[in-house]
Amino acid sequence: MVFKETTFTLKDGREALLRSPCEEDAAEMLQFIVKASGETDYLMKYPEEWADFTLEQEKSFIREDYLSQNGLMIACFVDGRIAGNCNITFRTGIKDRHRASVAIALLQEYWNLGIGTRMFEEMIQTAKKRDGVRQIELDFIEGNSRARGLYEKMGFRITGVKPDAIQMKDGTFVNEYMMLKRL
Repeated sequence: MVFKETTFTLKDGREALLRSPCEEDAAEMLQFIVKASGETDYLMKYPEEWADFTLEQEKSFIREDYLSQNGLMIACFVDGRIAGNCNITFRTGIKDRHRASVAIALLQEYWNLGIGTRMFEEMIQTAKKRDGVRQIELDFIEGNSRARGLYEKMGFRITGVKPDAIQMKDGTFVNEYMMLKRL
């Protein structure tokens, strides 16, 4: 799916651009996710886990998402650089086509500027326009109180827990929480 390009004003007064990433953004998208993965323990991969992910794979991923009718990726650009990205994926089976999943990542220097809220608003609106979608789901790692606060602000509620689902580098195990927002 393709997101219609839009701009908005950040809390600090700068302009931000939301748009679907294109293949020309692939190198920067890879740099973005590696950096974001190194700034927090709450994304599903550590930076080194991206080492084998090639530029061609990223281009293919972007191209597939761009052409898909069942997924949408939105990148946020501030001062010409990627500040964050998010995606929504719609399920297509007869039994689960009423469900969508969302994910988000944001570089630390852009926290608290309204980007996460705006990206979630866009994903929620996209889901509402999709015939038959009744709920949006996401998972988050225990301890990620900033993300949990955003998700709850956007109307998501905890629906379950996967005990010890995540093993951190130091060997400790933490829970993964499932959240849901009804449309």
